Amino acid sequence: MPDPDVLDRFFTAAAEGDVATVEALIEGGVDIDVTNRQRRTAVLVAAMNQQYELVGRLAELGADIDRQDETRFNPFLYGCIQDDARLVRMMVRAGADLDRLTRFGGVGLHPAAEKGYVELVRELLETTDVNVNHTNWVGWTPLLEAVILRDGGPVQQEIVKLLLEHGANPNMTDKYGKTPRELALELGFGEIAELLAAAGG
Repeated sequence: MPDPDVLDRFFTAAAEGDVATVEALIEGGVDIDVTNRQRRTAVLVAAMNQQYELVGRLAELGADIDRQDETRFNPFLYGCIQDDARLVRMMVRAGADLDRLTRFGGVGLHPAAEKGYVELVRELLETTDVNVNHTNWVGWTPLLEAVILRDGGPVQQEIVKLLLEHGANPNMTDKYGKTPRELALELGFGEIAELLAAAGG
């Protein structure tokens, strides 16, 4: 078992972006993928603290960028949840597994679409092969989340439009058999309902 004091130094250095100390400790025998009490690796700790230089260096050194902590965060999913486009880009370039799931069973596109991160949604759709029609454990696709979990305003309208333009199926229903258009109409989101109707929904 690694020395607790050494591990404390390791994770403190990761949070602070101290590349030299992290590298020295790895060279001294600390496992690059060792985890803390939250089952977070150094690369995830660095990512959560926006220590991009260290994130990049750890990825270069072979850190497991896909490993998830106790809440299913990894650097890519954390970036999607926090609208951190720089981190997301880094992880995509480093070969992140885009099929890893959030604690709700969604892919990274789910939280980005739900939370109204227009530019991040655009980037994911245009530069990756993330599954635009993945259904999470609640029975929702990114399109369904974009329709029902926000206010139906211009931001969500733009996200719905982007999803439809990039292959989102407007007829995939929720677990109760309701289509995105039916749900939009129930919620009074007329503009979104029109977009869905135009797409064949």
